[in-house]
Amino acid sequence: QVQLVESGGGLVQAGGSLRLSCAASGRTFSIYRMGWFRQAPGKEREFVAAVAWSGGSTYYADSVKDRFTISRDNAKNTVYLQMNSLKPEDTAVYYCAGTSSSAWWENLRSVGAYEYWGQGTQVTVSS
Repeated sequence: QVQLVESGGGLVQAGGSLRLSCAASGRTFSIYRMGWFRQAPGKEREFVAAVAWSGGSTYYADSVKDRFTISRDNAKNTVYLQMNSLKPEDTAVYYCAGTSSSAWWENLRSVGAYEYWGQGTQVTVSS
């Protein structure tokens, strides 16, 4: 099993920045890629970004490209999401997820592609 724990959420003004962290433990060797998703009230969970544990290749949703950066620290088994130029519409619970899949990046936009999930961390952006 793999355990994922997010941290770093909070309240920030529009235009501000936050960095989320996701610490992985357990059978982390089984993870091929890590992703971040978010879910706003009354909306479906949506893909934000993903990174490969090996090599560090990344993939982003168009809505966050050029504002958010996903990265990983293999030594710490931790994935980060640096969020800049935050907007009120970025307000959501942010979830970290892990997958053993080596599917095309496009397929990793789906919630169903991930086996492991964290408990989520709230990000609120005020206008």
